[in-house]
Amino acid sequence: MIAFLQIEWLEEVGTQLRERFGEQVLAIEQAYDFPVIVVEKKAILEVLGFLKNDPSMGYTFLTTLCGMHMPEHKGQEFAIVYQLHNMQLNRRLRIKIFMSENDLNVPSATSLWPTANWMERQEYDFFGFNFVGHPDLRRILNMDEMNYHPMRKQYPLEDLGRHDKDDSMFGR
Repeated sequence: MIAFLQIEWLEEVGTQLRERFGEQVLAIEQAYDFPVIVVEKKAILEVLGFLKNDPSMGYTFLTTLCGMHMPEHKGQEFAIVYQLHNMQLNRRLRIKIFMSENDLNVPSATSLWPTANWMERQEYDFFGFNFVGHPDLRRILNMDEMNYHPMRKQYPLEDLGRHDKDDSMFGR
């Protein structure tokens, strides 16, 4: 019963987004009992602003913002997922954007949610996203000397710089 109700309100949200943003709304789906809307990267700030500021939407809380690297998806190797929460109706919604590794520029959401500041800095640090308009985009957890982004799936799982590790001790 709950999943049915969730699909019902997801269709309402999707209809309003499609009416307002048209072809920039790429997909509306239920993934693992979680509502997901995929939009064009160029429209992300406007879509997030509508979901937050329109009284019929009410997604005023940015729960999290995270990056993804999927090297097997050529042309859409990277994604950012925004998880929003309508506190009054207790509804959660994920908004996804996809992009090529050649263009990791994304508009900053700090103008909508000041707390996006630290979340965006983390995704810059770990994945290399460039949040355009961010007030202080710099590393937050890793050393400034690092010339790579450790969450990208471009690196071996083991630290090749270590000489004190004997893999035979780990069944290899």
